[in-house]
Amino acid sequence: MTPNALRRHTLAAGIAAALALAAPAAFAQTAAKYPAKALTFVVPFAAGSATDQIARALGQAITQETGQAVVVENKGGASGMLAAQGVARAAPDGYTVLITTNTTHAANEHLYKKLPYDPVKDFAAVTGLGKGGQVLVVNSSSPLQSVKDLVAYAKANPGKLTFGSGSSSSRMAGEMLKQLAGVDILHVPYKSNPLAITDLLGGQIDLMITDVSTGLPQVQAGKLKALGFSTQERSAMLPDVPTIEQAGIKGYNMGYWFAAYLPAGTPPQIVNQLSGLLGKAVESRQAASFYTLSGTSRWHGTPEELAKFQAEETAKWGKVIKAAGIQPE
Repeated sequence: MTPNALRRHTLAAGIAAALALAAPAAFAQTAAKYPAKALTFVVPFAAGSATDQIARALGQAITQETGQAVVVENKGGASGMLAAQGVARAAPDGYTVLITTNTTHAANEHLYKKLPYDPVKDFAAVTGLGKGGQVLVVNSSSPLQSVKDLVAYAKANPGKLTFGSGSSSSRMAGEMLKQLAGVDILHVPYKSNPLAITDLLGGQIDLMITDVSTGLPQVQAGKLKALGFSTQERSAMLPDVPTIEQAGIKGYNMGYWFAAYLPAGTPPQIVNQLSGLLGKAVESRQAASFYTLSGTSRWHGTPEELAKFQAEETAKWGKVIKAAGIQPE
């Protein structure tokens, strides 16, 4: 190596070493200031959906805590795939957050042959946000008065009843009903549960199993009738409504969950900071009304705990989907 080349090599090595030493300090300074600007919560479903509601409630709490704005961006369609793909491709700086459900991160990989994102490799798990059950509803003018009535009619009239769904939780709840009751009910897909509710109110479909926050207001208004609840315990919001299992469909149990994810490659310190902020938000006064009115249980923990839970749920949903005979699209 010539003297000049040696000097250039030594200088380059010195600069690289200086940058390497400066990088941790620079990052630590960035992480210490997080969040230093507005956050964007990307929601895979329409405004008014339960996921939208929890995102807005938690966003208000984080704004109160940090002084930074939280923008909620609804990016519905394609079973949440558009939103998930968008966040997966976002800058891994902690400012674009996916507020999502088991739809994008447990069910979709079993429902579609090819996803535009990897539910594990493309994301950094942050924390769980809530768990809940769903309510089986029909139009208030429907002659069906109970789950028993519904099953009897479906058996006598195979393929004539229709059920709508705007999320994987809603769809799987309906598919499990069909499977365990041994009935043929036609599935009608929607981009979100509120859109399905609109058609249920209008008489275009016969029933659906939806999140409480979407269905309960219509039940309380007398526009829908609640026939059953999807988990093995009754909802505190609907204490007089039996569980679907209590109503005669043995073994029925189907819930849903909310969680937060960041793009893969987000620095662990920022992931942990956001996890802590969201944990406080879940327990906050600003979010209390969402959990109370929706019947959703508070749930938060470490990124590692969410990653483990997601793996378990993915395996469970895969079994349910396969047992329902659903072929990937």
